[in-house]
Amino acid sequence: MGKDLRLELVVATKNKKKLGEIKDLLKGLKVKITSLADYPLAPRIIENGLTFQANARKKALTISRFTKKLTLGEDSGLEVDVLKGAPGVRSSRFSGKNKSDQQNNLKLMRLLEGVPAAKRTAHYRCAVALADSKGLVFETEGSCCGWIGFKQKGNAGFGYDPLFVIPKYKKTFAQLGERIKHKMSHRFRALRPLRRVISSYLKNNL
Repeated sequence: MGKDLRLELVVATKNKKKLGEIKDLLKGLKVKITSLADYPLAPRIIENGLTFQANARKKALTISRFTKKLTLGEDSGLEVDVLKGAPGVRSSRFSGKNKSDQQNNLKLMRLLEGVPAAKRTAHYRCAVALADSKGLVFETEGSCCGWIGFKQKGNAGFGYDPLFVIPKYKKTFAQLGERIKHKMSHRFRALRPLRRVISSYLKNNL
């Protein structure tokens, strides 16, 4: 077997669905994408930052120091205006420690019970940070606006996608599916400038 000469990019996540989206959005880059599943001895990261960017930065710096590889840290979630930005950085654990997407969605629906459509505005936010063994390389954010539906619709995606309605289509991300979601999502908008940074990094480090 020949040696793989592609640059390795470690995505600091154990979330298989999130990893799949990131791989799809970075498709075409000449990098070998791995994740924390490939580094079982990597340090556990406590996401205690007050912002998505703080958590993304912590993931990137911690894992890049451990692996000595270029690392992508990402943190994302949902901010609902009438809930003063909640669930925010606690999006993935909104319903508690032993959370699930379904439990998180049900809690959100309970909190918004009786709230009219006009006041159910929300946005997804994604922060990404890129670091190598020398330190932080780049960081950016992306967001996508919508509103929270009255019931879950669709089977695609994950997280709050069955409730997050895109006004242009009047459908949830879970109904629209990956083909449309990946052209307009918060994660797409955050990773778009990152593609250029990684391409430049490749030229200077291979």
